[in-house]
Amino acid sequence: MEYDDPERGRAVADRVRAFVDEEVIPVEREYLGEESVPESTIRDLQEKARDLDVFAPQIPEEYGGLGMDFREMLPVFEAAGRSLLGPAAINVAAPDEGNMHTLELAGTAAQKEEWLRPLAQGEARSAFSMTEPNPGAGSDPKMIRTTAKKDGDEWVINGHKWWTTQGSEADVLLVMARTDEDEHPYEGCSIILVPADADGVEIVRDIPHVGGEVTGMGHAEIRYDDVRVPAENLVGTENDGFAIAQERLGPARLTHCMRYSGMAERALDIAKAYADNRQAFDSKLSEKQAIRFGVAETEMELHAARTMVRHAAREIAAGNEARIGVAMSKVFTANVVQDAIDTAVQTCGANGIGKDLPLADFYEDVRAFRIIDGADEVHKRVIARDAFRDLDPSEVEHLTTY
Repeated sequence: MEYDDPERGRAVADRVRAFVDEEVIPVEREYLGEESVPESTIRDLQEKARDLDVFAPQIPEEYGGLGMDFREMLPVFEAAGRSLLGPAAINVAAPDEGNMHTLELAGTAAQKEEWLRPLAQGEARSAFSMTEPNPGAGSDPKMIRTTAKKDGDEWVINGHKWWTTQGSEADVLLVMARTDEDEHPYEGCSIILVPADADGVEIVRDIPHVGGEVTGMGHAEIRYDDVRVPAENLVGTENDGFAIAQERLGPARLTHCMRYSGMAERALDIAKAYADNRQAFDSKLSEKQAIRFGVAETEMELHAARTMVRHAAREIAAGNEARIGVAMSKVFTANVVQDAIDTAVQTCGANGIGKDLPLADFYEDVRAFRIIDGADEVHKRVIARDAFRDLDPSEVEHLTTY
């Protein structure tokens, strides 16, 4: 399908798609079913991405990126998502992508120099440390219990976090903590930069989980025990953490949609090629109505999801929060992509669950999409609240009642 994406975005996306197909996917195939791709191999792909002028498309030029705006980078992220390694290869992978955006939005000049620049250049890694074990913050972030208290010119952080994506590999942790316990958490929390090697930071474990075998991406459990960092490590204004996080999460939810849409497109490409090559019951699978209808329905749903994401992206690019549009895009796209990959797996039969194709790894990876950056139910709650906000009683005033 053709979309009304900016010309520059389409041009860079074409280069990224060629890069992913010609350079990234061959590397992906080497490691499927074997082991996680070594960091050195990702570095090699990043160097090739730089040579092709497709590295860090979303980052300002002053930090080594292409300086693309939100609508321009949309098709680029989709093209990168065609491989599990694509986002890392061009430096648009979560959580670094969202954390770079946070620093770009709210970081000081010194913070940008110390952390944004190496992150943008692929020389460092980061993690957003917000989720906590029960009874702490999960889908309900106001349950946050981690604290950061001022002691002279330092913050002293104490708390217990988990499901901190890339936490054990990170060089810097963006920690959400309560800095004013007398205020409601939404008005009393801050984001503080914590070097991963700071005294008192304990990586308890990487939590065993579904997916992540190819990329090696982990989700860490972390304890912060009297961790001291300079006062200037505060991101943005004190107690403004949730407002900053909301600015981060809206775009981040959409960039997840973009990357996963690319994954769904690739899954369908594999399924269609397989069905056209596989003979059964006297004809190709691609000639069976069940297969054709399944693919047709998935193509329609994916087109609807990509259109929805573009609408929300236009709103964000125009300076609007687009909270409902983002929530709808996140829920709808997560489910469409999950169904698309399931359809592809089913079409390919035993080869769909085998590791010679990437579909099994896609299948494992995509299930988290309905949970990360807000579970489906949380977003539906937001959508429903908005749907019931302005009701018209006249619509039922003539109804007969007893």
